[in-house]
Amino acid sequence: MSFRKNDTHQMTLTDSFFGLTEREQKALEKSWAKVFADDVFPMIDEERFECLYSDKASRPNTPVNVIIGALIIKELFNLSDDEVFENLLLDPRFQYALHTTSFEEQPMSDKTLTRFRQRCYDYERLNNVDLYHDCVTDLAAKTAKLMKIDGRIRRMDSLMVESNIRRLSRMELLYRCISKLVKYLHDNGLDELIQSLERYYDPNDFNKTIYHSRSTEADDRIEVLLKDADKLIENCGNQFAEVTEYQLLVRCLSEQTIIENGRRRLRTKEDGGMSSDMLQSPADPDATYREKANKQHRGYVGNVEESVGENGSVVTDYQYETNNTSDSAMLKDHLEKMEKQEQETLVVTDGAYAGEENTKLAAEKNVNLVTTDLPGSDVPEIIGQFELNEPGTKVIRCPAGNTPRSSSYIKATGVCTASFERSCCENCPHKDQCKAKIYKRVAKITVTGRKIRRARLQAQMQTELYKNYARLRNGVETIPSMLRNLFDVNRMPVRGKVRTKFFFGAKIAALNFRKLFGYRKGLGNYAQNPLISAL
Repeated sequence: MSFRKNDTHQMTLTDSFFGLTEREQKALEKSWAKVFADDVFPMIDEERFECLYSDKASRPNTPVNVIIGALIIKELFNLSDDEVFENLLLDPRFQYALHTTSFEEQPMSDKTLTRFRQRCYDYERLNNVDLYHDCVTDLAAKTAKLMKIDGRIRRMDSLMVESNIRRLSRMELLYRCISKLVKYLHDNGLDELIQSLERYYDPNDFNKTIYHSRSTEADDRIEVLLKDADKLIENCGNQFAEVTEYQLLVRCLSEQTIIENGRRRLRTKEDGGMSSDMLQSPADPDATYREKANKQHRGYVGNVEESVGENGSVVTDYQYETNNTSDSAMLKDHLEKMEKQEQETLVVTDGAYAGEENTKLAAEKNVNLVTTDLPGSDVPEIIGQFELNEPGTKVIRCPAGNTPRSSSYIKATGVCTASFERSCCENCPHKDQCKAKIYKRVAKITVTGRKIRRARLQAQMQTELYKNYARLRNGVETIPSMLRNLFDVNRMPVRGKVRTKFFFGAKIAALNFRKLFGYRKGLGNYAQNPLISAL
């Protein structure tokens, strides 16, 4: 299939739109389809996806802008692929939005969206390039421009995305991995390798093994599973090393078990090696485990950056990683990929994104990184009044204005130790906060550049400006809520990081269209954001 750009944007004299009554045309032009057709559809860059198609002369592709538009509309209304296809055939709004009213036959089949997604998945796995992410962020930047949002003020938040998998016990996990490999061998006519293991491809055996046995027999059942797993691995040898089912069983055994005195047993915490990236389910090998706010999560984490202006907001970038990736790590990755900003850009986040490394990296990109909270324990504010030399290796002056007799620095820990005259600290009102150690002739105080910067930041966070930053950041918390409640982000119809990331991007694009539609419908009376003016 070869690539051909879709230039059919103009209506023809035989366009089906003109077959509608005047009343129907007015209703159509007042609907969401008008904004989508006029603003979103023309902004889709088809040529970005040319690499997915053959460069040889062959049957032309389904128009890429129609596919991308359909994927956004699919998430906008929470439709299935079949429902999108049916609506494009029968609903004038879908045809009007996707500029297909002039087509004699609608240019999609019931498999078009599935095949396009698969092309994107395969391309990303081979080239480590996410074409769809680039498309969504490009549309977001153009949408922000339409809404007159310059991106000078941004805010960031993350959300847990649950994988569409069951929580499995260790016994269930072992069984599932064994069963998948046995079924693979059976389906490929290799029954000689699974003799005495035939029960694993019996659909009723799972319930019989896991649920219909006494709980007191659990250890015995696990021992049988481990022996069967070892036998299966031995039978397979090295000839199935590239088979996914074989790899999953080997991974499960290496993570969940150890061999002790020639006998395989389940791994315990005392054995070590129990990490968050252990296999959670063979149905989704990419999913990881994390506890957050006393809740258990299995799956992924999405990070969104929202640009804010007086006319509203747009999600201009997003990241999608396994859920054991920290907010701070995602911010660092985001800043490393960001180009240096022409004008100073404000990025407001919560305390989970904080870190000196991120602050320095942000400054290099002309970004003012503001965290509205700080992780860890507070530092006495008086510490912020210590003065160090420029390299941060020597105390120059204490909060009371005294100069130390001497000052030393330990490079490994970053600790400065300053020695003062005993009389300077003995009656000083700050000695308890400074935690000065009074000796016979001198008093010693230890400080670090990190604590001094933290104390100063704590003082800044009490100002009215920082309180406005906190109020501004709170607005981004609506994004996770909308993605969960309006776009069912925790009910993805697919599994795996690459696949679920694609759907996550489509939901971001649909969310941005909702924002654009609200802006277009409210022109002239749109509620301005007073916090932007205050900043």
